Amino acid sequence: MRFVVQLLVNAAAIWFCAWLLDGIELAPTSSTGSTLLELAVVAAVFTVVNMFVRPVVALLSLPFYILTLGLFFLVVNALMLMLTGWITSFTDFGLQVDGFWNALVGGLIISVATWVLQLLIPGDQR
Repeated sequence: MRFVVQLLVNAAAIWFCAWLLDGIELAPTSSTGSTLLELAVVAAVFTVVNMFVRPVVALLSLPFYILTLGLFFLVVNALMLMLTGWITSFTDFGLQVDGFWNALVGGLIISVATWVLQLLIPGDQR
């Protein structure tokens, strides 16, 4: 259940980020159902990347976290978003991220949106 909730939260945050920023776009689709399917696929890839790749990157970059007093967290968020865009570029459901700076701002937006959405979810579902 926790994975499904995280998947839905990530899907909403990615949609909000793509809606807000011009540098981050979902592949154009013909219908609402196709858009929801695309968003589900991108959110699933993003969730899996954050579950498996991010902890390894965080562990390996621990000195940078300490050196920058945690601001390297933003860089890791941007890299995870760019990795998600790269992985989904091999499918018909793609997330396009135009450059590192858009990924940095997008990662920040997704982090804040995820935090806000998780505050709204009752404690048992988190």
